[in-house]
Amino acid sequence: MRPLGRSLGHPSAPHSTARRPPCHPLVAAAIVTAVPSPPLADLTFSLIGPGRVGSSLAAWLAAAGARGISVLGRQLEPSELATGGQDLLMIAVPDAALPALAEALAARPQARVVLHTAGGLDAEVLAPLRGPAGSAVGTFHPLKAFPRPLPDPEEARGVFFALGGDPEAIALGERLATALGAEAAEVPAAARPLYHFAASVAAGGVTTLLAAAAEIADRLGLPSAVARGYLELARGAIAQAAAVGDAAATLTGPTARGDLATVERHLGELARVAPEKLQLALELARETLRQAARHGSLTAEQDLLRAALEERIARLRPP
Repeated sequence: MRPLGRSLGHPSAPHSTARRPPCHPLVAAAIVTAVPSPPLADLTFSLIGPGRVGSSLAAWLAAAGARGISVLGRQLEPSELATGGQDLLMIAVPDAALPALAEALAARPQARVVLHTAGGLDAEVLAPLRGPAGSAVGTFHPLKAFPRPLPDPEEARGVFFALGGDPEAIALGERLATALGAEAAEVPAAARPLYHFAASVAAGGVTTLLAAAAEIADRLGLPSAVARGYLELARGAIAQAAAVGDAAATLTGPTARGDLATVERHLGELARVAPEKLQLALELARETLRQAARHGSLTAEQDLLRAALEERIARLRPP
């Protein structure tokens, strides 16, 4: 176990030998009064799991004034860690590691609140810590992709954190999110699996579709610039959805327009070049029209396309 280093703490101010003119006591008092304390200046925490998510969260908390005490990586046994007397123990490890980790940590006193960052699991996975350790347990899942450590606290702004667990843990999660300029709300235990599935669709699903589009371009012998163009196209569509605030209101393309002739031509060529993607394309088109219907009745063109898609999907089903 090692102390959290300067990269997770407060940077030291550069030393200067230049003499400054004396400051009148009243002016000095006014300056001190005008500078607010960092929002988490009274909070102490330790971290288990200094990977991409854990190290980012620790850096964000430190930037908001929290004082990091220790960090536990893979090189030490969890049973060696005791965080009793601290305000927070943040756990950022793979989902599968949480049950055994909670059992090991419960052998020694731990922080007042213990939060894990897993999206698909609720707070009950940390239940052993409620016993001898006497900690409140909860969740603090950032709805954000971490392709690498993101220590800049600006990365936290606007991020949604899924909370859950004991009231004290939820209250601390709300305080952390506010200090980071983020958003937070409780995601009930029953909603966790599909909340996490939808998160996977929003991130991994979009990436998978971009990879599929690039693969089709490659099979057609098109230059790599086309794949980069698809990425730019996706960027624009996502930016528009973010600006409007409702992705279903910004659907675009021939399916959303109900352009049956174009969609039929697309499907015919797809069956020839990449037949393994035909069912995916049909289901995506069906979902596009279902999302469009959420904003009102389908147009006659859209309804005609929907019927044609259903007929094609039925033909693909085994007898």
